[in-house]
Amino acid sequence: MTNSYHIPVLLNECIDGLTIRPDGVYVDVTYGGGGHSAKILEQLTTGKLVAFDQDVDVLANVPDDERLIFVQHNFKYLKNFLEYYKISQVDGVLADLGVSSHDFDEADRGFSFRFDGALDMRMNQTGTIAAADVVNTYSEAELIRIFKQYGELKNARRTAAEIVAAREAKPIETTLQLKDILEKLVPQKISSKYLAKVFQSLRIEVNGEIDVLRNLLADAYDVLKPGGRFVVMSYHSLEDRLVKNFFQKGGFDKTVEKDFYGNLATKFKIVEKLIVPDEAEIERNPRARSAKLRVAEKI
Repeated sequence: MTNSYHIPVLLNECIDGLTIRPDGVYVDVTYGGGGHSAKILEQLTTGKLVAFDQDVDVLANVPDDERLIFVQHNFKYLKNFLEYYKISQVDGVLADLGVSSHDFDEADRGFSFRFDGALDMRMNQTGTIAAADVVNTYSEAELIRIFKQYGELKNARRTAAEIVAAREAKPIETTLQLKDILEKLVPQKISSKYLAKVFQSLRIEVNGEIDVLRNLLADAYDVLKPGGRFVVMSYHSLEDRLVKNFFQKGGFDKTVEKDFYGNLATKFKIVEKLIVPDEAEIERNPRARSAKLRVAEKI
């Protein structure tokens, strides 16, 4: 297993949050480069690890280990595959919601505006909708919605208008095409941050990330044993807000859910305060800068 594929963020904190039992059953819903999974396996004897990843590129990093069940599918099928493998409940679930360093660094995957590549952004490379389809076929109103909702862009309307005007001349097919169209809309000093939000918005839309996360939060609660740990690491405010609200209030928004008797319908006990990388880790791995780790235990 290679360590260069992806540098795990908050690796020890994630593993500590799971409180691994040697004979326990755990799920890593975002296998990626396998860094977190490798650490889990180090602590298992008779236990099992079920790991999910829909990206075919990760197969080169999957070890031959009888304790590991690897599922090459999106974690939205969590319950289906646990049932298939006759696993009724698990001791812990880990979700690292970030895009792997490998995907960002592969130009032809289209996740980064640092390289010239096809405007793709599909985490599942057999998926039918790529980022190029979004920018070339979505209406201006749909594009505004995406940039407002998923990028929280203040200039969402102008961003959408520029894309629509540019695609009338010729299709927008590459990352650098899109970058050239948009970077003139903001001052150079904030250009990278702005483009990151644009690309984030498109990636979330292409992969349906918010809906998939909502499903994961609910499904993980169902499959965890009482006392089981749920460890979630997010990289932008939309994800973190969903995780925080679900852990603290039992729902996905600021509204507090209550049961028939007026008690909070909280599904989890918070066992760790919000964890973020320290300066030393950020210096080693700049992509860790926006990471937020939350750990909760099923009540």
